[in-house]
Amino acid sequence: MESMHTLRTESRGVARTIVVAFVSSLLMASSVSAATREKSKPGRDGFRDGPASFSELVERVKPAVVNISTTSKAPAVVGMRGGHHQMPELPEGSPFRELFPHFGGRPGQPGGGEAEQELRSVGSGFIISADGLVVTNNHVIVHADTIEVILQNGTRHPARVRGRDPKTDLALLDVETEESLPFVELAKSDDAKVGDWVVAVGNPFGLGGTVTAGIISARGRDIQSGPFDDFLQIDAPINRGNSGGPLFDTEGRVIGINTAIFSPSGGSVGIGFAIPSSMASEIITELALNGSIARGWLGVQIQPVTEEVAESLGVAEGKGALVASIVPESPAAKAGIMPGDVIIGMNGESLDDFKDLPKLVAKTKAGSDSSLEIRRKGKTRKLRVEIGAMPGEGIEVAQNQDAPDSAKLGIQLAELTPETRQRYGIPEESNGALVANVMNDSPASRAGIRPGSVISMVGQERVQSPDDVVAEVQEAAKEERGSVLLLVEHRGEKHFIAVKLAEA
Repeated sequence: MESMHTLRTESRGVARTIVVAFVSSLLMASSVSAATREKSKPGRDGFRDGPASFSELVERVKPAVVNISTTSKAPAVVGMRGGHHQMPELPEGSPFRELFPHFGGRPGQPGGGEAEQELRSVGSGFIISADGLVVTNNHVIVHADTIEVILQNGTRHPARVRGRDPKTDLALLDVETEESLPFVELAKSDDAKVGDWVVAVGNPFGLGGTVTAGIISARGRDIQSGPFDDFLQIDAPINRGNSGGPLFDTEGRVIGINTAIFSPSGGSVGIGFAIPSSMASEIITELALNGSIARGWLGVQIQPVTEEVAESLGVAEGKGALVASIVPESPAAKAGIMPGDVIIGMNGESLDDFKDLPKLVAKTKAGSDSSLEIRRKGKTRKLRVEIGAMPGEGIEVAQNQDAPDSAKLGIQLAELTPETRQRYGIPEESNGALVANVMNDSPASRAGIRPGSVISMVGQERVQSPDDVVAEVQEAAKEERGSVLLLVEHRGEKHFIAVKLAEA
């Protein structure tokens, strides 16, 4: 996008000359954000009063903000406040469950409880490419049977899931359109500071195109929604339906994705949380390329180093991660890590907080060698560890370089594991290969196959794994069949679906 037009400052006599001279000298010593330098006016006591208006900013970015409407056939989600969506990742018994609701919208049939009623929900998102890639929250679309993206001009477009990551609550959609769409940029939220102005645009309660403003109240908030919590806290009013919408800085760049609110009552109380764009951009890039996230895995359960723990082990308070337990046969077990060890560094990077460890491990490619620095019995040691792949996230694609083009269905398959069964609500008696993702405009998507389905037969052959599906599809391609018959189970219902094989 173009740079934002600057807002003119007002003269305040002699004080203006003093302030301008001060700002000029400050700029020679360090970099000052454009939002502070150009979009604010001098105030009393050397402080700044903020922008006179956000109208130019909103005019530029608003066309790229979209409303997201979904439909699904599932029981209504009823919380303590009657039909409000609760944050699904929070563990049972967590004191945060009643205070941190997601705000993706209300079901179309409040109260619910019926087995197959049609539910409608609303959320927000924003376009990041002219060809129609849309970012939103995973919880906005995770149970959707149909997804529709509504532009600011009122036009509606069907959308498919390009990829999603439940652990960070991010999802990437593909909008079906031939026109070039307006889009916005993901900035580096690392540069955002507490006290900076921010603007949120979204679809609260279905009121599309709503704009609110506030400041960044805090950084690095952990609200116990997942292993990679690192939220920006903001006071810009956001409500149900804002979920997945963008948070802009005063340059019109996206520095966050609005995701949750602190709300004893269910409405906005001025405490909201946004996923930082610096973290989101890496996730979105991988989702665009692969449709899923492949994270590294160590296989340890950790806890913070408290004052008492630090004193007893002879380490710095708050530094490192105390190992509470080891997963058998995990990379940590093979490397010789033991309960009671304090991991204080990884690959030369010190751990200032115990939650730094899972973030560093997750970013490490599976199969790569890493160095861990640990404290054990008063001594510092270094251990070599081969990082593994996080269980349940390994994806096998039903396409490979050795297969003929006609064998490509455009689906990604995964093994049925306890984690994937729980994630998609698949019963224990269902066997086969999980459809983890469906490529946009692929033979499978045109046939109506959706993520979360299970393929249990190809032709008249039973299949138990992704490899079985690949082998049977390749066999059909060798026999030059025009299509392949799949037995697909989705939400407890089984149907045979004929999928055309792509032409060679």
